[in-house]
Amino acid sequence: MNEEFENAAPDAEESFADLLESYSAGMNENIQVGDQIRGRIISIGASNVFVDTGTKVDGVVEKAELLDEEGQLNVGEGDELDLYVIAADESEIRLSKAVSGIGGLNMLQDAWEQRIPVEGKVVASIKGGFQVEVVKRRAFCPISQMDLTYVEDPEAYVGQIFSFLIKRFEERGRNIVLSRRDILQKEMEASRKAFMDQLDKDAVYEGTVVRILPFGAFVTLAPGVEGLVHISELSWSRLDTPEQAVKVGDRLQVKVLGVKEGEKPGTKKISLSVKQAMGDPWQEAPNRIRVGDKLKGKVTRCANFGAFVELFPGIEGLVHISEMSYTRRVMRPEEVVSPGDAVVVTVKEFDLDRKRISLSIKDAEGDPWADIEENFKPGQTVQGRVEKKESFGIFVNLAPGITGLLPKSKIAASEKAATFDSLKPGGTVSVTVDRIDSIARKISLGTGDVADNQGWQEFAGGSGGSLGSLGDQLQKALSRKKKGE
Repeated sequence: MNEEFENAAPDAEESFADLLESYSAGMNENIQVGDQIRGRIISIGASNVFVDTGTKVDGVVEKAELLDEEGQLNVGEGDELDLYVIAADESEIRLSKAVSGIGGLNMLQDAWEQRIPVEGKVVASIKGGFQVEVVKRRAFCPISQMDLTYVEDPEAYVGQIFSFLIKRFEERGRNIVLSRRDILQKEMEASRKAFMDQLDKDAVYEGTVVRILPFGAFVTLAPGVEGLVHISELSWSRLDTPEQAVKVGDRLQVKVLGVKEGEKPGTKKISLSVKQAMGDPWQEAPNRIRVGDKLKGKVTRCANFGAFVELFPGIEGLVHISEMSYTRRVMRPEEVVSPGDAVVVTVKEFDLDRKRISLSIKDAEGDPWADIEENFKPGQTVQGRVEKKESFGIFVNLAPGITGLLPKSKIAASEKAATFDSLKPGGTVSVTVDRIDSIARKISLGTGDVADNQGWQEFAGGSGGSLGSLGDQLQKALSRKKKGE
């Protein structure tokens, strides 16, 4: 038994050595100087904070780096930190938020060589860029390297503390050129990649309108990720320009319609929709529109057969040309309405399956013939306006939508025939109501003088019987009224 143990011991010893070597070699094989890592604080010492790096070797960051402006430590065990690796070996991984005032010239040179961010305060705006103080040394950041976008107000950066990469380190630190843009670009690429990895077609995201062109609006979904909302997808309403729906800076809910490869390698074209993120307005239409409802809408366009009116965004109905007016004969929709006009309409028909709505302007305004017999009585004298003259008589407008005919025979029998013959379209005239046919929508008019009244008396029943007596009484009343005038 001992012999077996002795024979097995060298192999066991060798295996342990191999495991130890493997353990030591793998302690920091995934950690390199210059890497940015996220680690969890496992303990806090008097001068150092110890961080779990995700490897078998814990990381150490100087406690002073984590103090705020008042010298207080605002982190605790279990908190996560984003830190940079500034040194690493088998026994220790040194971490830093960024090279700050704690280090010196050698640390700045290491930061330059290993592309480790340094912390700097923007001291002043100078010609071509900014003066930045880094580890008590003066450095220069070109204005083009301060941000990802054009710097409109350089003074807004003065006094702020940022992380920079050292682009040039010469003359033992007397010539230091920095770039903040490189860090922002790297962060944006990381954010962009993370976003694109989870980007799904048909998903709805919140974005910001960053610029507007005649064909649509570009919306930022995440840093470095933009999509286009075509003008046809900005609203369920018809738009002439994107500015009718959105402006730069607007926050919008957008739906992803598609993603395809861009013209440049590694780029993507993202198609978005605002209106589809809202849902189809026709789904709610039955709850908002019913036959007989009187609604306010906007004329969107005119056609030969009528005008389209938008009742709600994305919901249009048609006012046929025959439904435009009771008061006039309409030959073209533009005689009554124009695109952009606000109109009141009545819903005549509603077909949800076909998404069609029939509307009426004239019904919304009301039929002037509906109460014609209440507003006009036989024998009544009224003032009217000459609409047109024909060989068989004169058409006189008595009220909006109400036109009567003064026959040529009545004019010829009148004592004022010459006066009526001299009338021009648009002129005013005094006439009497002879006969009303509300079903046929016709009114026969008289001249209002004695000869004409005799004709009206015959219509009323002549001189015989009770109707004749009624006619006589009406005739007398008209004569008294005329004398009183």
